[in-house]
Amino acid sequence: MRSRMLLVAAPEWELGGEQLGDLIDGPGFESVKATPRTRAGFLAHAGHEAFVKRVDSGGYGRGLLARVFGSRARRALRGARILEEAGFAHPRPLLMMEALAAGSIRASYVVTEPLRAAQVLSRFALGRSRPPTLRRIVSRRVAAEIRRLHDAGIYTRDLQETNLMIEDRGGELALYFVDFEDFRRARRVSPERRMLNLVHLDRSVGRFASRAQRLRFFYDYLGRRPARDDARRLVRQYAAVRARVERRAGGRSGASGFSTQLADSPARYGARRSSASLSAGASAKPRGLTGGFSGAGARKE
Repeated sequence: MRSRMLLVAAPEWELGGEQLGDLIDGPGFESVKATPRTRAGFLAHAGHEAFVKRVDSGGYGRGLLARVFGSRARRALRGARILEEAGFAHPRPLLMMEALAAGSIRASYVVTEPLRAAQVLSRFALGRSRPPTLRRIVSRRVAAEIRRLHDAGIYTRDLQETNLMIEDRGGELALYFVDFEDFRRARRVSPERRMLNLVHLDRSVGRFASRAQRLRFFYDYLGRRPARDDARRLVRQYAAVRARVERRAGGRSGASGFSTQLADSPARYGARRSSASLSAGASAKPRGLTGGFSGAGARKE
């Protein structure tokens, strides 16, 4: 099996597929995810540490398709460049590599800097044990950053809470986007794509946040609380997108959506006579935030 290097940003990680595979199976690997096709975790090697993700293509035929449509490593490299060019924080890529056999891409390797001090969104801020003030601050930060992502013409096909990591840098919150492979750039991110991202995120945080908290996050994304008519219109959009996502997922859902709650009583949550829009270029802007948010800047190194 030969290796094809797509990116080598750190000489110490210029390793072939077989050598990297042996290290993943060795004592220096701290696994955080293990499925039949995916291995991911922290790897210590030669005095250095990195986060390594290996994804098998799933067979010879799928490996051939990956050559045509792009392997996971190639898509991850493209996504990292999109985030870099737009100034969004993300772990620095160290190595992107494909492992090939008989013309088929059998596995992809993505090696990035380790974010040891960062935590996924739910662990950092959600859940009943977290102070309400912290949850509100993080909700505003994350909503503002996702809105900024969309307004910059970027969206992702997999916006899950596990793909958002937060680090407390002495009172300043740094938000990192991880799992680069699903990021895409568009001339304008449509309301449909925006809503789809919000629905995916809402489904993934449903186990950790109440409907009221998720509804407030939705308002934070809009930049204001919508008037009654706007609220009902947005609810219809949300319900339609969520129903489609549920059908594709075979009816599996982390928690019910907030659409019924919003439709029943928008005034209860401070609905005002102001318009709100999911479209880029809307006049609504995120409300003033207290405290710093370094995630809105360039990648942290």
